[in-house]
Amino acid sequence: MSTVKDKVADGLYGLGWATVKKLPDPVAKALGRKIADTAWKRRGKGVLRLEANLARVVPDATPERLAELSKAGMRSYMRYWMESFRLPTWSAERAANSFALKDAHHLKDGLASDRGVILALPHMGNWDLAGVWVTRALGVPFTTVAERLKPESLYDRFVAYRESLGMEVLPHTGGAAFGTLARRLRSGGLVCLVADRDLSASGVEVSFFGEPTRMPAGPAMLALQTGAILLPVTLWYDDSDVMQGQVHTPVEVPESGTRAEKASLMTQALADTFAGAIADHPEDWHMLQRLWLADLEERTP
Repeated sequence: MSTVKDKVADGLYGLGWATVKKLPDPVAKALGRKIADTAWKRRGKGVLRLEANLARVVPDATPERLAELSKAGMRSYMRYWMESFRLPTWSAERAANSFALKDAHHLKDGLASDRGVILALPHMGNWDLAGVWVTRALGVPFTTVAERLKPESLYDRFVAYRESLGMEVLPHTGGAAFGTLARRLRSGGLVCLVADRDLSASGVEVSFFGEPTRMPAGPAMLALQTGAILLPVTLWYDDSDVMQGQVHTPVEVPESGTRAEKASLMTQALADTFAGAIADHPEDWHMLQRLWLADLEERTP
């Protein structure tokens, strides 16, 4: 059964990349909204988890408001997928015109310093579109890490897709990624990491919307080890066809404490920045998985 499900998943993603990218823009947008609304009406596990997560982001929301937010969230999530399926066909000009980044000088100044730059992002907006803007509009390659997916053929699709957009992709598992990322940073390179969900179960505990969760220690540890600049970046959609983004001020390295204590404080600073942006644009936070420790403990035998 697992093998059948894996093959179906791989086939559906393959169909998306092969078919959706050929559709006219209005048709692709309408299809994305239709899929999102259908999934939302079915009230599956992902939708219910998204709603439960949003309840923490907007604690005073009524059930009706949470339903509105989760519906908008599913539409935002499907917009991400529809754009991502079509990104390989976009020109550099279209990529540049489809993303507006506020305070980009933090990124440009960091790259000019040759210290290396780490961009840390939550699951907001379209990470891939932001990556295309960096590689095609700025002309800057970067290195990232991808979670290993099942089946392996699906993981290979994602790696090939992102490499076609100009990204160097390292597997999350195996332990070698950190050393490679550190080498890229020491040579003045750019590293981009999605950093609001810990995949290792050994991340740094932080307070997020008033409750404990864990976030990856990697961004802070890389900054501490290499001297690279750590920049939080948040993304969201507005009513236009242009995705918005914000490069926030660099996360400072604490003056005292052990390396672990410094990493903890820096990761909390990332969490606080993410929380502020997610509170402003909750419908564009695509967190359809368990995140807070209280929810993760529910699954412990």
